[in-house]
Amino acid sequence: MAICWALVLEAWSFPLRRGITICPTLPGVSAKSPCVHAPCLLQSRASNLPLKPGFTPGHRSVTENPSSFTLSAPGRICIFGEHQDYLGLSVVAMAIDLRMTIMATPRSDNVYHLDMPDIRHVEHFVPREALPYRHQRDYVRSVIAVLKRRGLSFDRGHDFKITSRIPMNAGVSSSSAFVILWAAACLQAHGQLSSISGEGIAQIGHAAEVLEFKEPGGMMDHYTCTLGGLLYIDCADPIRPTPISPRLDGFVLGNSLEKKDTKAVLRKAKEATLRGVEALTAVLPGFTLKSTPMDQAVPHLRKLPDQSSRMVYANLVNRDLCQKARVLFEEGVYDQDVLGEMLDNHHEMLRDHLGISTEKIERMIDAAKSAGALGCKINGSGGGGTMIAYAPDHQKPVAAAIQKAGGKAYIIKKAEGLRLEAGLLE
Repeated sequence: MAICWALVLEAWSFPLRRGITICPTLPGVSAKSPCVHAPCLLQSRASNLPLKPGFTPGHRSVTENPSSFTLSAPGRICIFGEHQDYLGLSVVAMAIDLRMTIMATPRSDNVYHLDMPDIRHVEHFVPREALPYRHQRDYVRSVIAVLKRRGLSFDRGHDFKITSRIPMNAGVSSSSAFVILWAAACLQAHGQLSSISGEGIAQIGHAAEVLEFKEPGGMMDHYTCTLGGLLYIDCADPIRPTPISPRLDGFVLGNSLEKKDTKAVLRKAKEATLRGVEALTAVLPGFTLKSTPMDQAVPHLRKLPDQSSRMVYANLVNRDLCQKARVLFEEGVYDQDVLGEMLDNHHEMLRDHLGISTEKIERMIDAAKSAGALGCKINGSGGGGTMIAYAPDHQKPVAAAIQKAGGKAYIIKKAEGLRLEAGLLE
């Protein structure tokens, strides 16, 4: 029996990028022509959709179907703020150059045909018909359901082919990249992608992946996969992403190849932290994870049960590390050794207090440090999945050490977000 992409995405895991390069105002350039000139904004064609569209358009061969297109979206790493987005705190996350791609060609009927060769799966359905969910995390259909509720009319068919270089079920946001990319492809196929901003795409992705199935995750992944680059994201309501642009390279991603239960790990950590916050608030009225200073909270943590105390303490430390990282990156010039030490401190909280590391990931981290990495941390929800090593000028030996320790290593760099690789923005 064929497995749905979304089930494997468990094994994986309307706000577009600013700086649009579609320019309808330059002489000789139509509103739907690729343009490499100064950025500009397109007018919204749907007043109920968020504005500020923008991402890098691709180019089309004259031999291609004029309505064919290719889109791609990146995976992401969380540098600081792991397990904090769903608490309304802040994160520093970076899109990486491991991408998922969707190619689309119009059909003469109203059928959607999805070919997903990486997982040997094909789907064939009419999107405007009723599409009940077949299982939890049926992301193919949840994206369509969310878009229907937002007014998208699925009035034409397409053939889609989806391929990916993003490791699956590894904490690198393969599932979020999928819902972002699939939502963007549906919008592009029906002439609405230019009407929506990057933040709007991120919100659609979060609704389809998290809210639709009542899951505990936050919005870091969806914003990072859509907007790309290095982002500081304040995850309070309303969420506020801010691009930060220091030169930041030297990362290696290590995949432990250990399967993990993302939903269970997230739910356990979130519930334990919220219990700790409730207990601390009872002895320290007015306490909030967002703003209460560490020195005010620490004397009262001793009054809590051990697990509650540890969870709250770790989240306060990680909160402060994220704020320190933001200042460090905004200054533009930073001490690499200090950054490495901060990553180590962040990982210690995740390992020793949240308990989300594994023996294999610890071996990979030890190997990376011995090979020259300045700092390492687990990446993603934990309980398996990936780690990152910060190893400027030592990426190759660190990658080799991770491989020798039993992991799969990727030398990674910062990447753009949702991107039109070929075709004209619709």
